[in-house]
Amino acid sequence: MRSALWRILTLAFLVGLFDLPGHALNLFHTGHASAATSATRQEPPAKPNRFRTSPVHMALSARGLTTIRNLRTASSPGLTRLVLDLDAKARPNKHPQLQAEGITIEIPNATLSHSAKSALTAGRVAKPFIISQSSEQSVAVSLPAGSFQRYTLLTLTNPHRLVIDVVPSDYPMAPPSVESTPGLGLPYPTPPQPTQPRAKSFTTIVIDPGHGGRDSGARGQRGTEEKDITLKVALKLRDLLSQQPGVRVLMTRERDQFVELEDRAKFANAVEADLFVSIHVNSHPQRSVKGIEIYHFGEAKDQRALEVAARENGTPLNNTGVGWEYLVADLLTAKKIESSLELAWTAKEAMVTNLNGHYELLDHGVKTAPFYVLRFTSMPSILAEIAFISNTDEEDLLRTTRFPTRVAEALMEGIKSFLASAKLTTR
Repeated sequence: MRSALWRILTLAFLVGLFDLPGHALNLFHTGHASAATSATRQEPPAKPNRFRTSPVHMALSARGLTTIRNLRTASSPGLTRLVLDLDAKARPNKHPQLQAEGITIEIPNATLSHSAKSALTAGRVAKPFIISQSSEQSVAVSLPAGSFQRYTLLTLTNPHRLVIDVVPSDYPMAPPSVESTPGLGLPYPTPPQPTQPRAKSFTTIVIDPGHGGRDSGARGQRGTEEKDITLKVALKLRDLLSQQPGVRVLMTRERDQFVELEDRAKFANAVEADLFVSIHVNSHPQRSVKGIEIYHFGEAKDQRALEVAARENGTPLNNTGVGWEYLVADLLTAKKIESSLELAWTAKEAMVTNLNGHYELLDHGVKTAPFYVLRFTSMPSILAEIAFISNTDEEDLLRTTRFPTRVAEALMEGIKSFLASAKLTTR
């Protein structure tokens, strides 16, 4: 046993020293994608992991311990987020009991890395999170009583992460239910209330900047990358919508990072979003093609829509199409499809109205296509292709400040029009 352990540690040292390729590292730690994902998607090639695999990490992996390599927090009105970057899948207790001092989420078989401990020592973790190495093989995340109304816990993959979102106790919202949601954290219980219909006091909109990180998306002739344009427009749209009363805006990414398509939908569902708006930039083999088009999820009605979905999904063309029976199998209700269509039309009309007169705008209309990022959302969802980056004129516009701002303003007007006319039900 001792000699076997010595061989493992020796090989771990050599791996850390000579930085062997990824397939060698997988002898010790392999990230497993789901069978459904690997069968239908082709992700862009991954860049080398920014965390160097050290002999210590390799030894911990051999012991079956998950290392929390990094941790970070971010705050916005109504939400504080903690992200734990992991080297392997973790299995936290998702339904901890409420104690007088609050709740504690235990992460068994886990340890804090040196950089994570340094972040804690430097005080770089926002309140109300309290993180500690509760034992040699367990990490605890505590939320003090009275510091939050409710929280959600997400387990994400590729890369492995734990995400804990907390709604602060002083944020105005309807009292949460004492019932727990499968797969999420247990909301903060409240005293028994009189039986009455409950409605949220705000509308949650999730904005999804397409692509990011190692997935640059489409690229223009001048080197402009889709991921940068979508983030620029999304951040502007977030700022505009955040000024609207009764609106809470969250984003699937706020910087240049790679996020799995299914994680984007999972996040929107977890925060009980009322609307999901994914922003993309189009591309076409014919460089003269320009204009806008808005999509919602459904069966592609023409070859062009299927090609757009294949490009955004990162899948081969013959693996992209879905029939109407697929929608039924996915339990997408007629109400969601109807609302998504209405949202798509109001957004498209607002873009035409606000951009016409300033630019030579070509309206390609509203279309349906089997976009993966829209498939699993449980709320009205659209994907906006705001321009063609393959067209040099529109690429030049995308590189300016004014055009992306006008696009964001137009999308905001479309969303406001939809909210004014739609009767959103509390889910």
